[in-house]
Amino acid sequence: MEDNKKFEENVVEEKIIIPADGELTAEQVELMEKLDKETVVRTLANSTLARFFYFACIAVALYHFVTAFVGTPVVLKHRSLHVAMMLSLGFVMYPFGKRSSRAKVSVVDWLLIILSWVIPFYVWFDYLGVIERAGRPNTNDLIVATILILLVLESARRITGWALPMLSTIFLVYGLYGRNLPGLFGHRGYTWLQLSNHLFANTEGIYGTSISVSASYIFLFVLFGAVMGKSGMGGFFNDLAVALAGHTKGGPAKVAVIASGFLGSINGSAIANVVTTGAFTIPLMKKTGYSKEFAGAVEASASVGGQLLPPIMGAAAFIMAENLGVRYSVIIVHAAIPALLYYLGILIQVQMRASKNGLLGLPKSQLPKVGAVMRARGHLLLPIVFLLYMLFFSGTTVIYSAVWTIVVTVAVACLKKDTRMTVKDIMDAFADGSKQTVSVAIACACVGIIVGVSSKTGFGLTMANTIIALGRQSLMFTLIFTMITCMILGMGLPSIPAYIITATIAAPALAKLGIPAIAAHMFAFYFAMFANLTPPVALAAFAAAGLSGGDPMKTGFASVKLAIAGFIVPYMFIYSPQLLLIDTSLLEGIRVSIGACLGVLMIGAAVEGYLFTKMNILLRIVASVGALCLISSEFYSDIVGIVILIALLMIQKHLAKKESAPPVVA
Repeated sequence: MEDNKKFEENVVEEKIIIPADGELTAEQVELMEKLDKETVVRTLANSTLARFFYFACIAVALYHFVTAFVGTPVVLKHRSLHVAMMLSLGFVMYPFGKRSSRAKVSVVDWLLIILSWVIPFYVWFDYLGVIERAGRPNTNDLIVATILILLVLESARRITGWALPMLSTIFLVYGLYGRNLPGLFGHRGYTWLQLSNHLFANTEGIYGTSISVSASYIFLFVLFGAVMGKSGMGGFFNDLAVALAGHTKGGPAKVAVIASGFLGSINGSAIANVVTTGAFTIPLMKKTGYSKEFAGAVEASASVGGQLLPPIMGAAAFIMAENLGVRYSVIIVHAAIPALLYYLGILIQVQMRASKNGLLGLPKSQLPKVGAVMRARGHLLLPIVFLLYMLFFSGTTVIYSAVWTIVVTVAVACLKKDTRMTVKDIMDAFADGSKQTVSVAIACACVGIIVGVSSKTGFGLTMANTIIALGRQSLMFTLIFTMITCMILGMGLPSIPAYIITATIAAPALAKLGIPAIAAHMFAFYFAMFANLTPPVALAAFAAAGLSGGDPMKTGFASVKLAIAGFIVPYMFIYSPQLLLIDTSLLEGIRVSIGACLGVLMIGAAVEGYLFTKMNILLRIVASVGALCLISSEFYSDIVGIVILIALLMIQKHLAKKESAPPVVA
């Protein structure tokens, strides 16, 4: 009791529950710029130019918003205009290099902006000619295509770093000189005229599926996220998480998991999620007794998982839906149970760590009440409810649903004075939406080079055959090689291009072994995301370590340990497609889901070495075996797993009771 009182005094003594709304602090901005190149942007010193750029961003957002209502121009015209807009904004926002001015736009940048607009003008004024000459380009086509490729590579270098443009360049060289390669990877070879025209004049290259999704779904949902942010949704999610879980055992860590999951699903950026919510949650976790590394790991693993969590799942899920030719609502349904299992795994480990170390929650008297939070800002959940209704029950398109959800968000925010948005707030949200889309759109354009070369040369099919050959027709070995491929690619690339490339290269290998296409893509998606956690390039974990003051590598390994369920879940739904609700009845889906939840519980116990009391190595091995049995969807293996779980619970309960019993006085 005395310890509790001291703890409460310690927590109240320092103001550690900080507001989550508003602009980022200078320290947060510095940390993001250090780890995430996409955040290193100019602050224009010329007020006239800054004002012009602001209204240009609003105009770009209005173009996408209005065309979503009335319909877009024909495919190549619309996509070329979208890329030109994103290139122009990108060359204003991102300087050439570290030594370049962060306050003004150079002459070279203005030249690049002008060249960016040459491409859509050329496409719009000679559209039929460009289409008819596809495959038989003339000199003008060659010049315009070359300019487009160079602009995309340079813009991607500025925004994402060297990894993505270098990889794209390697693919271009492969397309040109692959005829000289021996064995499987050799191909007929193509001239620059053929290759550049393929990337420019059809929908298999730069203006392919990824840019199609960027110009429609991604832009609108990023805009939706920006509008939600202006309404105060970030603060609401944090307050709600604190009210729900802050007082429980190890409460601050649970707050981090819940708040980061909510926000990560909407903003789709793991590093931005770590920096914004981590500034609020990491000090709380450290104050209640969690180590620096564990506090950072909780925030990092929870933030990365946001991209796996419906209903929005960042941006990659839209590309998945387009690749698979299914409605986005179908992707949400398939993704729901695995994402919840991932978060359940983190929460279980957090609870066990708190129990093992005797960590308390925050004093309940100092926390907001759920009812008060809901009365103040609960109406902000209505747009998400409306979005789900539109996606699942209205029968309308995703684009139409997104547009109306933005309108509803603005209207709902007006219901309360604290969340009401002014005209300036709405304009700011539209400008922010355009600026936030630039990095995603340029990454999608650059990865279009890789996808285009792969389709032209047949590299994707060759790579799939190679992965299968390395796996020696064994599904498990093929999954392991696919996982390694996904994570290596994901280490140097943003999550969206990482997923697109792995879906192009690795997913076909799994599909060839009879895995359902959605399961194959989800497998690639999960491991492309987890590269943000896995050392040596664990950017989300490094960002969390920057906030917690912990060792970056130790934080990375702690993040992997916390997210262990997430590394196992993809194997679970490959071997048990029922977890993705593929061709399964309601009862079967419930049975498999319950078994998977129990399996995740035993994984957490085995990793933490704790259930009701500490577990020795033998019991941890037993728990691991039981988890493996429950992971399988087979009925008899589930029975074995449940028997092991019951035995483990009885043993742990007995040991805990024995430890808590008072000593016998002789």
